[in-house]
Amino acid sequence: MSSLIEAIETLLVDLPTIRPHKLSMTTMACQTMVIVRMRHSDGIEGLGEGTTIGGLAYGPESPESIKRNIDSYLAPLLIGQPSGNVNALRARMNRHARGNSIAKSALETALLDAQGKRLGLPVAELLGGARHDHLSVLWTLASGDTTKDIDEAFQRLDDRRHCDFKLKIGANAVDADVRHVAAIKEALGDRASVRVDVNQAWDESTAVRGIQALQDAGIELIEQAIPAREHAGLIRLANRFNVPMLADEAVQDARDGFDLAAGGFSGAFALKIAKSGGLLGVLELAHVAQAGGIGLYGGTLLEGTIGTAASLHAWATLPEMAWGTEMFGPLLLKDDIVTEPLRYHDFGVDLPRGAGLGIALDEDKLAHYVRK
Repeated sequence: MSSLIEAIETLLVDLPTIRPHKLSMTTMACQTMVIVRMRHSDGIEGLGEGTTIGGLAYGPESPESIKRNIDSYLAPLLIGQPSGNVNALRARMNRHARGNSIAKSALETALLDAQGKRLGLPVAELLGGARHDHLSVLWTLASGDTTKDIDEAFQRLDDRRHCDFKLKIGANAVDADVRHVAAIKEALGDRASVRVDVNQAWDESTAVRGIQALQDAGIELIEQAIPAREHAGLIRLANRFNVPMLADEAVQDARDGFDLAAGGFSGAFALKIAKSGGLLGVLELAHVAQAGGIGLYGGTLLEGTIGTAASLHAWATLPEMAWGTEMFGPLLLKDDIVTEPLRYHDFGVDLPRGAGLGIALDEDKLAHYVRK
């Protein structure tokens, strides 16, 4: 008889960051994670995580709404159901609840973690098997201070921790942002690549001016310069400049990916399990990108170790991540709630070993940081 889902617990966990993390819409000094503990009738517990950035300043889901909607709407759909058929449970959630992709991602992660533990297999094996056991990881420079960002980049290079860097811009005037980015690129020279994330802060005419200046400064990739809904504008920008465009908020799922590819978009898609509703959905988007000749980039919503590990299991199954990954979320946090942190070295991170996600909670740390 198959195992049944018996209980689903959600916890809000607040972890401080090592420094303020400045985005175009807000500045973060703390990251709130929604941790899911899914218990099954065979005694197995699956772990999941739902995390976003900047609360409602960034998108329609906040940590508080993720927790409330799991508790009130999504968990009742799953409790009492057989736990092994992840596809059926995913379809059940999508049939009865619209949106809520981060909440659904957290639950799907917990289902896959439990199934992996049940079968004694890593999550990547459940997804077809890992092609990589070490993935490159860039670092985001987001202090907002040019000198601090340059010093931080050189320290990461010297430690062999990161050799690609992304800068968060868009909160300041275009000329000021361009000067900031150009100064950092000039300081780093050929030792590292530099990309930017505008976080939808510009309109198209501003983007034309800003992207031209960034291209002249040697920037290698421009992420989501204009609002997500403006697909036609994003395609025009991709066709206008030599520097590639990275679609992030504009491409949530496989349907968005198909629309952009069919419209003639070139460049890359930022994959995120949170925005695609989980690992299975994000791999559907990745396959659309591959069919359309569009590059892949492993993105993050600054998840902690559980969400980061889940993403790594998905990225490891893909043949190539042309633009690498940004799975640095745990490194931005002052502490962790797991017994063994992820292993970052040689400009990347190792795929966790062991059954399921390969991650175990540190109960004392969890109790310390959980929101009372």
